[in-house]
Amino acid sequence: MATISRAQLLHHPSAYFSRLPHSHSSFSINFRRRKFSVTPPLLCSSSSSSSFSSASTNPSIVGDLLNYLNESWTQFHATAEAKRQLIAAGFHLLNENDEWDLRPGGRYFFTRNMSCLVAFAVGEKYIAGNGFHVIAAHTDSPCLKLKPKSASSKSNYLMLNVQTYGGGLWHTWFDRDLSVAGRVIVRASDGSFLHKLVKVKRPLLRVPTLAIHLNRTVNTDGFKPNLETQLVPLLATKPEEAFPESKEKSSSSPKAAHHPLLMQILSDELGCDVDDIVNIELNICDTQPSCLGGANNEFIFSGRLDNLASSYCGLRALVDSCGSPGDLSSEHAIRMIALFDNEEVGSDSYQGAGAPTMFQAMRRIAGSLANSYAGESAFDRAIRQSFLVSADMAHGVHPNFMDKHEEHHRPEMHKGLVIKHNANQRYATSGVTAFLFKEVAKMHNIPTQEFVVRNDMGCGSTIGPILASGVGIRTVDCGIAQLSMHSVREVCGKEDIDIAYKHFKAFYQTFSSIDRKLIVD
Repeated sequence: MATISRAQLLHHPSAYFSRLPHSHSSFSINFRRRKFSVTPPLLCSSSSSSSFSSASTNPSIVGDLLNYLNESWTQFHATAEAKRQLIAAGFHLLNENDEWDLRPGGRYFFTRNMSCLVAFAVGEKYIAGNGFHVIAAHTDSPCLKLKPKSASSKSNYLMLNVQTYGGGLWHTWFDRDLSVAGRVIVRASDGSFLHKLVKVKRPLLRVPTLAIHLNRTVNTDGFKPNLETQLVPLLATKPEEAFPESKEKSSSSPKAAHHPLLMQILSDELGCDVDDIVNIELNICDTQPSCLGGANNEFIFSGRLDNLASSYCGLRALVDSCGSPGDLSSEHAIRMIALFDNEEVGSDSYQGAGAPTMFQAMRRIAGSLANSYAGESAFDRAIRQSFLVSADMAHGVHPNFMDKHEEHHRPEMHKGLVIKHNANQRYATSGVTAFLFKEVAKMHNIPTQEFVVRNDMGCGSTIGPILASGVGIRTVDCGIAQLSMHSVREVCGKEDIDIAYKHFKAFYQTFSSIDRKLIVD
């Protein structure tokens, strides 16, 4: 093929494309758009080698996931956005403090701490003793959080003291454009206190690395920052001169724990006085938007994929599985999604999977729907007929570190959900639960993969074993394959999002018919 320079291609692209065989014209046009577009689209069509994808006529949810990720800087924002979408879809908001009046065919949800959410749809053929079909995930991700007293000053810089939350790859937080987001308790004019979410979208903070001229051995000895003294974000220099009003407004406010400049920025975002802010709970967040990447836009580049990607796929599957009239007409079970906080630190909290939130919700739902039923142990029988899909991101094989995976269990991107196994019960998957979940996929021609950790490496865990043992529910652990897990910026395959969504939706729609065919006890 004749060669052409980059300058000629930019100024006279038709001269190049006219030389190509006709069969290559479609690819060439796509190539030209992707390579030289100044702002490539978030979504674009791309061919795939997967027979599943090419055969599917369902619309993609990837664009909606990107929007969800960009809204959900914190666990609070993720829950609030899920709440907004459920209300828009016709789900009824419940309060845990109120008595529930539930009906077959109804769709309901509640939140706890605005970082945990449980939503469910009751089959129209539900009777007392029927089971729950649940997808569970978590809303939190490793991050930096402000300490209760965050104000710090060094060498004429204003700094923010932070805590590390979860097992993050903390070196990836250096030299990133960072900001703050979370929730604030605000005093209202009538003396009441309001919970408000805040997100400062502009780059506000930075953790700078030390120049190599001052750290000559960093590339040979490794980058090993002290997390207490060297992972401290910069906020500003000389704020009194740049914002003289901030000091004046805060002089009588009990906000000495935090820099007056930070408090002023928060009050501007919230539209309230600094003195009306009575408490803050803020995460440090990366400001770079989630987007598509790769030569064919086949990857998703984003923070918090672990585990908002699973959360959104499960949420969307529940909403779409009961969004049309008649979707619940033949359903005997209750379809549910449970999104928990604090998974990254063990789940032992009021809003975590270690709390009896889901178990209590199941008992209340069964009790409200029982009406005058007087049979024996309807709730206990319901749990025995229930099934939980614990969805948390999975370790895809890394092309530069393939030896970190067991030779025969190397999950790849674009190949479907990864079913996780561990003989020591770090995952709750059993032979029975894996079979049932794979049978759902088989019925719908959906690919799956399997993962087991090497014997000479430790195995992580997730909420699956916690819920399986705490509730006594059959459980399978699964996840979407990804790279850079717990980095400030992670990556997964675009196609896997749609595959996970379709698998979860198929689980809701067909699990009842599959489960009744299997006899174990």
